[in-house]
Amino acid sequence: MPRRNQTNEKRRELLPIVARAFAERGYRRTTTAELAERCGVQENILYRLWPDKKAMFIAAIGYVYDLSVAIWSRLLKEADGKQTAAERLLAYEAEHLGEFGHSRIVFAGLSETDDPDIQAALADMYQRYQRFVREQIAAHQARRHKTAPPDAALAAWAVVGLGTVASISRELGLLSDRQRRRLMAEIGRLLLEGPAA
Repeated sequence: MPRRNQTNEKRRELLPIVARAFAERGYRRTTTAELAERCGVQENILYRLWPDKKAMFIAAIGYVYDLSVAIWSRLLKEADGKQTAAERLLAYEAEHLGEFGHSRIVFAGLSETDDPDIQAALADMYQRYQRFVREQIAAHQARRHKTAPPDAALAAWAVVGLGTVASISRELGLLSDRQRRRLMAEIGRLLLEGPAA
């Protein structure tokens, strides 16, 4: 078995490929043989990195969150002074939400919530998203509001839900790209600011 840091490096190298396979084929239809083939390794290598397919899938769920936050963190470092971090995130997501197809991993996981490990991984992912978004909304509200804004924690859950609905609309072709961008931008703005006084 490779040394620990090599194991972690190999996981980081292969995880985007594993996540892409789960995004394209779902949890049940993806086999470890297919994962190994896509990764260009033997199946036993995957089993050295993760104990089983479920662990690979749970790692893919974590990858969805980690990739989003990495992109958002880079975006937030590019402060322009005009928009708050929350406004920049909404603008970015209005334009790019779902372009990697990783929401399919989450949707596949939702059909597996009878498994307590997958359920816990999804719950953790959603709670982490909500915390991240809540922090940005609270900072936005502190900078922009003089009166009582909407509750940041509830607004954050609503933004997470908005993103989920926008992802569903993308997958099912329910809204055009323009409509989906407007949904994220306009409803997102309402969730940040609350109703007009």
